[in-house]
Amino acid sequence: MIDLLPLTPSIAERTRPIYDRVAGVITAAEWDLFAPYIDAINRLKRERNAVILAHNYQTPEIFHGVADIVGDSLQLAREACRVDADVIVVCGVHFMGETAKILNPHRTVVVPDARAGCSLAESITAADVRALRERYPGVPVVTYVNTSAAVKAESDICCTSSNAVKIVESLGAPRVLMLPDAFLASYVASNTDVEIIPWHGHCEVHERFRAIDVEQLREGDDGVVVIAHPECPPDVLAAVDFAGSTAAMIDFVRTHQDRRVVMLTECSMSDNVAAEFANVEFVRPCNLCPHMKRTTLPKILRSLETLQDEVLVEESIRVRAQRALEAMIAV
Repeated sequence: MIDLLPLTPSIAERTRPIYDRVAGVITAAEWDLFAPYIDAINRLKRERNAVILAHNYQTPEIFHGVADIVGDSLQLAREACRVDADVIVVCGVHFMGETAKILNPHRTVVVPDARAGCSLAESITAADVRALRERYPGVPVVTYVNTSAAVKAESDICCTSSNAVKIVESLGAPRVLMLPDAFLASYVASNTDVEIIPWHGHCEVHERFRAIDVEQLREGDDGVVVIAHPECPPDVLAAVDFAGSTAAMIDFVRTHQDRRVVMLTECSMSDNVAAEFANVEFVRPCNLCPHMKRTTLPKILRSLETLQDEVLVEESIRVRAQRALEAMIAV
């Protein structure tokens, strides 16, 4: 059992500006528990010369309270190349920690919980990719960043949901293998003339949404705007007003400023965006990612104190995976 850190008047004063930003999505009672950890983490990361990267699916106290860099997988991959720090703490799932380590081999990279996995990353292995290359000789392999370092190492180029179409078309090939998310592959196929050969992986968060969910949301509320992540099933994407990566979804909200918005994605996404757009009402039929929720403030503090759990990638795998990631970043 974790002993709670005490809230003192000085901690309350130091963290007040942060709470003012998130008061709409975090209660005062919750903040009294979070504030001592946020204060300790922000102090310790300065002492460690550490930077904290947090995915859009992290909870608001992490996303707004301690993160230095936030974003989707593409944004985090880009920024991981640019950080000037001795230690990188990746608040997300394990493959994101691997991505940071691939791009920063000489820095210490830690994740607060090494058990934070991903259904997509676990749906395919390096051996699967090698078997596909034998079955489809000469066909380029485009691999979603939601994969292990070993799978990236077997790929020609990586992609994210925000740049997948652009990456596929940049290869100039008549057809490509796109791994591992079948729904993202379907989305890309509907937006390009390139033949897409998919894998059968799915995201356990997004695959549970259904078109009937969208129909029910619109019943009695014609003004509600529904946006979704491309990892959702095709019938869902056909029924929504906009589909895009988490970064694209945020840009959509920022640009349109609709009165009522539904985000069909991970639950914390709406909370994090709601803290920025107080004039937008977010309806929240969402699905939790149990892996993202393994990251907590006490675990982040522990990772800074002990530099555990450190992410290590075998050098022969890292070098090949780096080529695939840097090819994506170059595009």
